[in-house]
Amino acid sequence: MGAEVDQTTFTREDRKRHREKVRKGLDVLARMLTESRFDFERPMVGLEIELNLVDEQCEPAMRNAEVLQAIADPAFVTELGRFNIEINVPPRRLSESGFTRFEESVRAALNAAEPKAQAIGAQTVMVGILPTLRPEHVQLGNLSENPRYSLLDQQIFAARGEDLEIVVDGVERLQMVSDTITPEAACTSTQVHLQVSPDDFAGYWNAAQAIAGVQVAVGANSPYLFGRELYAESRIPLFEQSTDTRPEELKVQGVRPRVWFGERWVTSIFDLFEENSRYFPALLPITSDEDPAAVLDAGGVPELEELKLHNGTVYRWNRPVYDVSDGGPHLRVENRVLPAGPTVVDTLANAAFFAGLVRALADDDRPLWSQMSFQAAHDNFVVGSRHGIAAELYWPGVGHVPAAELVVRKLLPRAAEGLALWGVSDAESGRLLDIVERRCLRGANGATWQTAEVHRRERAGESREQALRGMLGRYLDGMHSNEPVHTWGTD
Repeated sequence: MGAEVDQTTFTREDRKRHREKVRKGLDVLARMLTESRFDFERPMVGLEIELNLVDEQCEPAMRNAEVLQAIADPAFVTELGRFNIEINVPPRRLSESGFTRFEESVRAALNAAEPKAQAIGAQTVMVGILPTLRPEHVQLGNLSENPRYSLLDQQIFAARGEDLEIVVDGVERLQMVSDTITPEAACTSTQVHLQVSPDDFAGYWNAAQAIAGVQVAVGANSPYLFGRELYAESRIPLFEQSTDTRPEELKVQGVRPRVWFGERWVTSIFDLFEENSRYFPALLPITSDEDPAAVLDAGGVPELEELKLHNGTVYRWNRPVYDVSDGGPHLRVENRVLPAGPTVVDTLANAAFFAGLVRALADDDRPLWSQMSFQAAHDNFVVGSRHGIAAELYWPGVGHVPAAELVVRKLLPRAAEGLALWGVSDAESGRLLDIVERRCLRGANGATWQTAEVHRRERAGESREQALRGMLGRYLDGMHSNEPVHTWGTD
């Protein structure tokens, strides 16, 4: 989302030209898929982690530009809100101690960045939603300085024609109106990128969709939003509503939302790019000079900038990615379900569970998605985000079962199989999957720890605001310890 843009106004001709280039890009992508022009022999895995910034009182710190200047590390980049930054971790092969190296590099980068941030009065927090965030923190003036963010804000509200209403009915109820997309900045996520071959893409994407509800249930870490206790993973409804381009009338007509789970299993990555171009008008109709067909005819690799830009403004929870690296094209599944945190090791445990499980399911002779309706996968996603690790989910051959029991009895062994297929050692796999297992056996993850700590403080007489601030202070201690969240105490 943070790519630089120069153009800030668009004509009808701009939109027409952009649509034509997206369609031409689709045609070229279809040719490339047919001709097997993709790099996938030694697949890479990538990782992005979004972070919040707070001050010494655990209040949001609107200082990302200054923090990034102080850190001076190109791995750290801007994000939507002034209280956000993101770390982009260089991609690796999992077969080469990938998860261990991911953990080491993320911890080293964060440890190096933290004193530099603290020197200007800020510190970083890995959490799905910053618990001390309040509505006054997500006003238009707190968008990051990157022109693309204000341009997206303008385009989304031009499409809507009215203010956003955000309503979440969880343990408590939140109802608010916003005239900016800045509330989306409250959603801080971990994104896992799996490079796959064209022939395997559909299986990986379908598998990722099938387990999304399980992922969010086990990894939930966002129970508080603007002072209210809502879903175990309140990022999900917030993100869906805070970037919605549809006024009420279009919702009633069944127009698809831009934050979209999808509506069917697919047979090719082409299905997803085609849906994006058919269902969603461009938010940023910027057109390059590249003729992708001519580039391909000349033996080159087209960038397909219009297709990529449009794809980047359709926020699927599992997004298809076309990209070019070192002169070669490749395809990725970008998994966007997971929240950030609570610790680096928890984040890597979530990533290992995802990577292993989708690999095992994608390799099955009888695919899971042939036994499960797409609607059931979507329902699991909603229930998992609402109830977290206490959710009951549907699984083929089992029926409805507690998420923790499903993971321990059925899915962790499959995840271990998949990690072995990636070439991950038993020791590395066992250490990370054991964290997921312990969470399930104890019924404890980031969301349960946050709510238990806040409830304890409120019973002791603290106000909600005091309890959230005090909880976040203890959360920071646990985050820096890198001890898995299921081992944290609340007294």
